[in-house]
Amino acid sequence: MHHAYRSQREEKNPMSQARTGPVVGVLAGAGIVVSLMQTLVVPLIPQLPQLLHTTAANASWAITATLLAGAVATPVLGRLGDMYGKRRVLLISLALLVVGSVVCGLSSSLAPMVVGRALQGVGAGVIPLGISIMRDELPPQKLGSSMALMSSSLGIGGAFGLPLSAVIAENASWHALFWISAALGALIAGAVVAFVPESPVRSGGRFDVVGAIGLTIGLVALLLAISKGGDWGWASGSTLGMFAVAAVVLPVWGWWELRTEQPLVDLRTSARRQVLMTNLASVVIGFAMYAMSLVSPQLLQLPTTTGYGLGQSMVQAGLWMAPAGLVMMLLSPISAKLSRAKGPKVSLLVGAVIITAGYLAALALMGHAWGVLVFSCLISGGIAFAYAAMPALIMGAVPASETAAANGLNALMRSIGTSTSSAVIGVVLAHMTIDFHGRALPSEGGFRTAFVIGAGAAVLAGLVTLAIPGIRKVAALKAVPAEAAAVAEGAAAK
Repeated sequence: MHHAYRSQREEKNPMSQARTGPVVGVLAGAGIVVSLMQTLVVPLIPQLPQLLHTTAANASWAITATLLAGAVATPVLGRLGDMYGKRRVLLISLALLVVGSVVCGLSSSLAPMVVGRALQGVGAGVIPLGISIMRDELPPQKLGSSMALMSSSLGIGGAFGLPLSAVIAENASWHALFWISAALGALIAGAVVAFVPESPVRSGGRFDVVGAIGLTIGLVALLLAISKGGDWGWASGSTLGMFAVAAVVLPVWGWWELRTEQPLVDLRTSARRQVLMTNLASVVIGFAMYAMSLVSPQLLQLPTTTGYGLGQSMVQAGLWMAPAGLVMMLLSPISAKLSRAKGPKVSLLVGAVIITAGYLAALALMGHAWGVLVFSCLISGGIAFAYAAMPALIMGAVPASETAAANGLNALMRSIGTSTSSAVIGVVLAHMTIDFHGRALPSEGGFRTAFVIGAGAAVLAGLVTLAIPGIRKVAALKAVPAEAAAVAEGAAAK
């Protein structure tokens, strides 16, 4: 809708074309910084109880806090970006990430670490906001590849972050990880100020405070039950109580959103088949992506004397997995070309098929470190195709004034998928074990079961994708309103 007017504006101002490179680079860099932040503490997980002078169960809150804050922040920040300016809200997200990194860098106990990690989690809103800025600012011919790169930045940063953080953690104080995170956040925020313009597309209106509170309570209860159920016990009062709170609050929240004039999340738009099926696919793709992230490092680092472990150090394991990030970066423009030629539905389906093939290959290749590299690259390649297609599918079905909120909701769906994956794969590996010198380690059968579950999730994602409306059908349904909106926007600009 906004593209028709933007194309006219660019013809009059050729300098806008020259600025697209820095805009894309800075926004993708912001996404990579956010994903780097999320992997920073992975090398520290075994040492966190000792470093923070607490128990292992309490130390896990340093991970859970980031997950919860990111899940809540993405739809809320998306809506605020649509209302008050996407660049402004993106800068606020980066500022909170920097503050959170500084708090963690200064902390030596649990409470400030959890606060700092929660503030870092707010940075998760950067990726959907960046994609939305791209829609508003870039010419149509550059939009697909740019969104693909931005969407894939989550996996790219994660792949590079593991070996980088492992090297730093082994050779410097653990606080250095957070000071580096703070410096990178400040640097990318300065680049956003210098190169990224504020979007002129805003919805205005009043912020839905009741909806934000309801969504926060419902999401926190749901994700706490999923992520902490293994520690608390799936039949414990705490876990069942959290599930009960979510089961009560989320339907009430949906009732409110359908009746308020300016909802936090437009559920009527979200219920459109194209948006709904894409969001459901996002949950399952997020599940499949995180399963690899959980299983591969453990398999690489288990002792070779187990008979199936590969005996790699944390740094070596990270280096074996780092090429997967390069694969995502290289394939994101190819997936954009496929989306442009055949439609994003085809790109998403191709991604699901490649992910399935990667997990099936893992069953044969898991006995070699190079085999882990091969199947992790395959799975990451499929994720690149899938992640590149999702924003295009979402934005093809929502008005420009709701882009950031819709992308924020889609990012939330991925978070629910990764949280569920963590819980399910964690249960599998915790219950399918061997006794290794008095320690319970995940068994070979546990790893194989996890790979089969990952493949099943990818197959399910493919089936959901088939339910997304066909390209021609969607185009036909949207042609008239899109043209009308373009004319209206052009008239308003004059």
